Amino acid sequence: MATLRLVGILGGTFNPIHFGHLRIAQELAESLNMDEVRFIPSANPPHKPAPTVSAQQRASMVQLAIANNPLFSCDMRELNRQGASYTIDTLISLREELGVETALCLIMGSDAFLHLDSWHRWQDLLNYCHIVLVQRPIIGTQKDLSKLSLSPVLKDFLAQHYTENCEDLSDKNAGFISMHPITPLAISATEIRKLIAQKQSPRYLLPNAVLDFIVKNTLYTQ
Repeated sequence: MATLRLVGILGGTFNPIHFGHLRIAQELAESLNMDEVRFIPSANPPHKPAPTVSAQQRASMVQLAIANNPLFSCDMRELNRQGASYTIDTLISLREELGVETALCLIMGSDAFLHLDSWHRWQDLLNYCHIVLVQRPIIGTQKDLSKLSLSPVLKDFLAQHYTENCEDLSDKNAGFISMHPITPLAISATEIRKLIAQKQSPRYLLPNAVLDFIVKNTLYTQ
């Protein structure tokens, strides 16, 4: 079977985007031979409180952060859609745009996967994409599945779709779950916002262009 084009999907509030997000995208793009990684800022995340910074400002920070990387792009479709930002709707829209010759890889932290069965239409996700889990220390190979604090339904879901063969992701345009190690960077947007509110510098936790934007627009000072 012909190898499909591989597009990574990294969604989030990016409030603000930082080196942890960027390093995950870079390492997965290289290890999985992705053709592109799309950063998709969410306008109204259903599982989080509404961000105090506007969706447009968060998107602007993403654009500044990825400006010099030809592998990365910023996809604004969730900002242009009314209502809650459901991942399934984004995937359906991407599939309609990119067609069946593109394999979509939804990049997800293992902590988010623990609650996947609370997502809107979660059982339909693998009809449109693969799920690429960012490997935490607790997650290893399939032999370590019992170490995950998964609900029985999610444990079964993972076992049914799990693969350790990276080539599977480009042989089929959806349907697999894989796990991949990344360089652990203990950076969080919450901590960055806290530092700024406390009048401390978050420099070296995020790109200078993003920090300059935050300072210029006096974001996160309250």
